[in-house]
Amino acid sequence: MFGTESSLSMFLNTLTPKFYVALTGTSSLISGLILIFEWWYFRKYGTSFIEQVSVSHLRPLLGGVDNSSPTNSNTSNGDADSNRQSVSECKVWRNPLNLFRGAEYNRYMWVTGREPLTYYDMNLSAQDHQTFFTCDSDHLRPADAIMQKAWRERNPQARISAAHQSLELEDCATASILLAEEEATTIVEAEKLFKQALKAGEGCYRRSQQLQHHGAQYEAQHRRDTNVLVYIKRRLAMCSRKLGRTREAVKMLRDLMKEFPLLSMFNIHENLLESLLELQNYADVQAVLAKYDDISLPKSATICYTAALLKARAVSDKFSPEAASRRGLSTAEMNAVEAIHRAVEFNPHVPKYLLEMKSLILPPEHILKRGDSEAIAYAFFHLQHWKRVEGALNLLHCTWEGTFRMIPYPLEKGHLFYPYPICTETADRELLPMFHEVSVYPKKELPFFILFTAGLCSFTAMLALLTHQFPELMGVFAKAFLSTLFAPLNFIMEKVESILPSSLWHQLTRI
Repeated sequence: MFGTESSLSMFLNTLTPKFYVALTGTSSLISGLILIFEWWYFRKYGTSFIEQVSVSHLRPLLGGVDNSSPTNSNTSNGDADSNRQSVSECKVWRNPLNLFRGAEYNRYMWVTGREPLTYYDMNLSAQDHQTFFTCDSDHLRPADAIMQKAWRERNPQARISAAHQSLELEDCATASILLAEEEATTIVEAEKLFKQALKAGEGCYRRSQQLQHHGAQYEAQHRRDTNVLVYIKRRLAMCSRKLGRTREAVKMLRDLMKEFPLLSMFNIHENLLESLLELQNYADVQAVLAKYDDISLPKSATICYTAALLKARAVSDKFSPEAASRRGLSTAEMNAVEAIHRAVEFNPHVPKYLLEMKSLILPPEHILKRGDSEAIAYAFFHLQHWKRVEGALNLLHCTWEGTFRMIPYPLEKGHLFYPYPICTETADRELLPMFHEVSVYPKKELPFFILFTAGLCSFTAMLALLTHQFPELMGVFAKAFLSTLFAPLNFIMEKVESILPSSLWHQLTRI
C-alpha cells in the first residue's frame, strides 16, 4: 500500500487538541439543536419529526407500504375538558355483576385456598350495606336493630348468627339477604332465601310507601325499603340467569327498570345487556345501547365494548387483514375499527383478557372505571359472547394495539383518552388480590429519535468537556479510536495489494 498508513498517521499527528475540542463542541451543539427541535415538534404535533420523515418519505423509496392514515381526533368542548381535568380522585363503583360470597367466592377459596376478595373490597361492601339496608329508625324494630349491628360486624359467622337471630323475631328481609349472600352454598339455596326476602321486602315497601310523606323519618324508611326491594329483585334475576333461565331473567330486569326508572346508579342495564347477549338478541342489545350509550352518562367497559362487539359482528366473519391492506377498509369495517379504538381508549386493559393474553381471576365486588378491576369484571362475563361472534376476537387482535399508535397529544383531544388520576394503580391494587398482577395504564412513550438525540447530545457534551479539561489525554484516545476504526480498512487494503500485481495496482493508483 503506497503510503496509506503513513498518510493516515501523519494526518492524525497533525490534529491538535483544539481540533478535538472544536469537533466535540460542534457535535454537541448540533445534537442539542436537533433535540430541542424534536421535543418542540413532539409537544406540538404528538409525533417525532425524524420518524415521520423516515416513514413518509424514506420507507416508500425502500419498498415499504404505509398503511397508516392520519386521523382527525375529535376535540371535546371546553367544559368537558375542564371537568375531566378536575377529577383528582378515583371513584370506586359497585360491580353490577358481582358474584355471591357463599355460593361462588367461598367455593373458590375452598378449592384453591386463596382469598378472592381483599379486605378493602369487603369493607366497601360493608359500607354499601349500611347505606342501603339501614336507616335511623331501625332501633324501633328489634329485628332491624339486630341487623343494623350485623352489617357492621366484621366476622362472617357473627353476621350469619345475627341474621338467624333476627329471623327468629320476625320475617326480616335484610336478614334473608345476608343469609342468601353469605351462608347459602349454592345458587338454588340463595334463590330460595331471596324469594323469602322478597315477600317480607314487598310488605315493608307497601307500608312505607303509604307513610313516606308523613315526615323525614318515614321518607328514610321508604328509601331504605326501596333499596332493599330493588336489590332483592335484581339478585333474583341474577339467580335465574345463573341457573339457565335467561329469558326469565331478562323479563325480571326489564320489569325492574320500568318500575324504578330513576335508579340508574345501580346500573341494572348492564345485567340486562349481558343476559340479552346470552340470548344472542342483538337487536334488543342495540336498543339498550342506544338509550345508555350517551355522552352525558358515565361510561363503562360494558357499554363501550358491547358497542364495539355489535359493530364488529357485522364484518368480522369476512374480515382479513391482508385483504384490508390491499383494498382498504370498507365503511362498515372502518366503523368497527373506530368502535374498537373507542373502547380501548376507555379501558385499555380489556383486550389482553379477551384475547387470553392474561389469565382471568374472579371479579371483585367493586370496580374502578377504566381500571384493571373493571377489565377483569367485564371479560369474566363477556368473553363467551366475543367467542360466540365469529371473527370478532380476530378483528380485535388485529386492531386494538393500533389505538396506542393513534393516541393524540395532548391526551384530552381523544374521544375518551383523557388522563388517568394518579391514584388509579393504587386503587386497583387495593381492590384486587395480591396474587394477581395488576395491569398498568399504557402511557404514551417518547419517540425513539428524541431519546436517541438526547443521548447523543449528552454524550458529545461530555466529550467536549473532557477534551477541554484533558486535551492531551483525549487526543491520545481519539488517535487510538480512529486507528482502531480504520484498522479493518487497512487490513482489506493490504490483502488487495498482496493479491493484485504491483504494476496493475500502480496503474489504478495513478488513475
